[in-house]
Amino acid sequence: MSHIHHKLTSQFPEHKEKIKILKKKDPHFAKLAKRYSRNNRKIQAYEGGVKSTSDFHMEELKKKRLFLLDIINHILVNTDDKGNQDL
Repeated sequence: MSHIHHKLTSQFPEHKEKIKILKKKDPHFAKLAKRYSRNNRKIQAYEGGVKSTSDFHMEELKKKRLFLLDIINHILVNTDDKGNQDL
């Protein structure tokens, strides 16, 4: 069981302000952040024993979380502090 908080701002503390800006400014980023959060809540419910699931399903959820983190990280790295994407 994992006790690590996987909020986006915990995963990317150096981009905390940029995350807030992008959630408001970029609909695609906001959608990705929402999907990440929803997926993360499911994982936490299963890990906390609130719900039960198969090991296979849990692994799929964790893979999805990592995939979303990779996309979000790419956006954060390629965006300036005002939320403008670098080309």
